[in-house]
Amino acid sequence: MYSFVTGANGLLGSVVVRTLREQGHEVVGSYHSEKPAFDCPLHQVDITDTERVVELLDEYDVDLVINCAAYTDVDGCESNPEVAMAVNGTAPGDLAAVCDDREIPFVHYSTDYVFDGETDSFYEEDDEPAPIQEYGRSKLAGENAVRDVNTDALILRLSFVYGARGDTSDLVGFPQWVASTLAAGETVPLFTDQTMTPSRAGNVATTTLELLDSGSTGTFHVASQSAVTPYEFGEAICGVIDGDATLIESSVMADLDRPAARPQRSCLDVSNVEGELGRSQPTLETDLTALEAAFSDYSS
Repeated sequence: MYSFVTGANGLLGSVVVRTLREQGHEVVGSYHSEKPAFDCPLHQVDITDTERVVELLDEYDVDLVINCAAYTDVDGCESNPEVAMAVNGTAPGDLAAVCDDREIPFVHYSTDYVFDGETDSFYEEDDEPAPIQEYGRSKLAGENAVRDVNTDALILRLSFVYGARGDTSDLVGFPQWVASTLAAGETVPLFTDQTMTPSRAGNVATTTLELLDSGSTGTFHVASQSAVTPYEFGEAICGVIDGDATLIESSVMADLDRPAARPQRSCLDVSNVEGELGRSQPTLETDLTALEAAFSDYSS
């Protein structure tokens, strides 16, 4: 019996693959373009090709599907809404229906960008979504498509996913950019007018498997307890690598001309998942401590 992970080459997908294997699962992964560096069955698959996915489910006698495949380029989604809807909106529902027919547990990841960000508080799972860009609209469509066909699905909303890859342990994305820029002695302009609750990929993966083990279904928010701006996040990273804090400069979202709007405050309330599992979600400080080895390349 195999666990099937789509999007295995992405940050989250690679960490989910590693976490499953560490916990003794046999894993088969699919990827869109670049093959990840895992010693397990890997197949290049377009996630919208449901027929091919079904063939793999049957070939490997799959008993769990975790869908990490997504079109996550927020600005790219703005100029390619049809692709965004096919990958983020339609395909998850098709996968969820197949899993429902076969009674295979199905996990799907969504985003804080299903909300408009016009709040002073934290979003709870049953708050009304109101996405303000194509990415959020396509991800909301995916959530709804999954719920419509699979009442036992597990839908996890994440916020600003970051971390170290599961196959190479390399830091990627925002923290890698901040750490490497600081290490080079260059200035790092970071927003002070956007707030989120960053989701470390490693915590997302372990939380996902805990929820599956407990038989949980429905929608949960999985993120840090800490609500931070990119500027504050950058300051925390600077502290981890003992960098020069004077290199961090404040900026605002309007300084960048980007096609897609971003929510100003898309913080996720994590009390439901904490209650479900009987443990706290991590603080940003705890999450960054978990990544110390990955940050060591950039420490001064």
